[in-house]
Amino acid sequence: MKRTNYAGRTSEEQIGQEVVVKGWVAKRRNLGGLIFIDLWDREGIVQLVFNEEEDQAAFEVANQARNQYILEARGLVRARAEVNPDIATGKIEIEVKEAKILAKSQTPPFEVQDDVDASEDLRLKYRYVDLRRPKMMNYLKLRSKVTSIVHNYFDNKDFLDVETPELTRSTPEGARDYIVPSRVYPGHFYALPQSPQLFKQLLMAAGVDKYYQIAKCFRDEDLRGDRQPEFTQIDTEMSFAEPEEIQAMAEGLIKRVMKEAVGVDVPTPFPRMEWQEAMDKYGSDKPDTRFEMLIQDVSDLVKDSSFKVFSATVADGNFVRAIVVPGGADKYSRKDITKKEDYIKRYGAKGLAWVKVTEKGYNGPVAKFLNDDANALNEHLSAKVGDLVLFVAGSFHVVCDSLGYLRESIAKELDLIDENKFNYLWVINWPMFEYDEGFGKWIAAHHPFTMLNEDDLEYLEEGEDPHQAHAQSYDIVLNGNEIGGGSIRIHDPEVQEKVFKALGYTKEAAQARFGFLIKALENGMPPEGGMAFGLDRWVMLLAHADSIRDVIAFPKNSKAVEPLTAAPGTVDDEQLEVLHLNVEEAPKEAE
Repeated sequence: MKRTNYAGRTSEEQIGQEVVVKGWVAKRRNLGGLIFIDLWDREGIVQLVFNEEEDQAAFEVANQARNQYILEARGLVRARAEVNPDIATGKIEIEVKEAKILAKSQTPPFEVQDDVDASEDLRLKYRYVDLRRPKMMNYLKLRSKVTSIVHNYFDNKDFLDVETPELTRSTPEGARDYIVPSRVYPGHFYALPQSPQLFKQLLMAAGVDKYYQIAKCFRDEDLRGDRQPEFTQIDTEMSFAEPEEIQAMAEGLIKRVMKEAVGVDVPTPFPRMEWQEAMDKYGSDKPDTRFEMLIQDVSDLVKDSSFKVFSATVADGNFVRAIVVPGGADKYSRKDITKKEDYIKRYGAKGLAWVKVTEKGYNGPVAKFLNDDANALNEHLSAKVGDLVLFVAGSFHVVCDSLGYLRESIAKELDLIDENKFNYLWVINWPMFEYDEGFGKWIAAHHPFTMLNEDDLEYLEEGEDPHQAHAQSYDIVLNGNEIGGGSIRIHDPEVQEKVFKALGYTKEAAQARFGFLIKALENGMPPEGGMAFGLDRWVMLLAHADSIRDVIAFPKNSKAVEPLTAAPGTVDDEQLEVLHLNVEEAPKEAE
């Protein structure tokens, strides 16, 4: 039997026609002389009807079929006596005349339905079963739709789709590289690319002018819900472009994807927000603007406070900032607030001061220190009776990180976020450098090939502090998530050398690691810039999925293991010998 159409696309227009459908048994109901089977394929479900009196052979096939068996069926499309409004094919059914079991299945390890009660690792181990769930298949279809729009959009704007290498030289850009040993050159290693950054700049030197690629990237870093060791970027680069041109290009893509993939019309241009404003008001360089509860500085109001924690902090040149939780006085107990306080200590906060606003003044552990300033504080903060005010004192990053976390976590707990909103914005004018506590050194906030603002180039000169410089860089943010970022690139070899120096590279070290790029800069590199979108994260947000793993066909779990194939795995001694490698200790099996 040759399939005539997908089961889930069978329609009323086909009533009276003979069709052939093929798919999995999603549900089977035996009513004696009648058997009903819900047949599933990637487009949905259609109901098959087997009548013992009409066709004994087909009925016997249905009698043998079980859940997740694969069937093919030929029959007539007819109107259903009772409409099922829950499925697209709910007005019709197929009266089966001929059927065959194409494949049998063991009892599935979990129910193949959207509200499945199974651990993520079990679902990943049987991912091919998990992907049969309608929600999961819809995620894959959405991702496919997005990538189709991406190709069409860039193809029609004179961009060239160019592949870049996946076996290249190790040039760590912040995270650890995945390295691949060379058999031909013992003791030498390739690296999997963290991004196509260097190669797309070289393509601009080659005259490609406009480049894009849907590229695989690899970073050996700790995982979380929105991060994977291998991920996909929509990567772009343009010669002779200003930041505004690149941002307009990106906005055009976003507008098309939103309209064609999820049916939402987003207005452009998107708002622009300075990095400093984002940190001051939202405590984050990826602010969620779907709700208020902004961070406010009260340092001037408490600099002479009898509460020494506040006054001493301000005297040391640091900050006291606060958020007002609307109606929070009745919604948060002392125990609840203590849990919040314990959590923000990971950001370096010494504690969490708080007061509840009452008709008689402040109530809470630090109320006695602040009641004299209550009117001024309430006016500055727009705090009302019934509100909860949370204060954090400390350095810039301590107060930003702590209050940024509190703002977002409380908004989720109080249901202040409209999940149907899609708030895009640009965060611009980033610092060129940031201090990384983990590495114990200054690193590039985006990457070391980012061009500084023209007015800040003087900070690279001898005797100046380069860490005051800002860059021509920009991030695109959606609902508190960074989904992309980019910058204008350095095309002057002298500027690039000074940036490497500010990052702690000697001339020799920079030449050893980035010599091929430096050589390209010396051989005619045009002014250029670009950006990249995180495809996985973007699709996750568009789909309202719980995890980035939901929108990747075969992802790794939170331990960087793929339960389906049990990767990473060991290899035999012969493979190691060919690579001139020796693993002296028995490797630990991935779990």
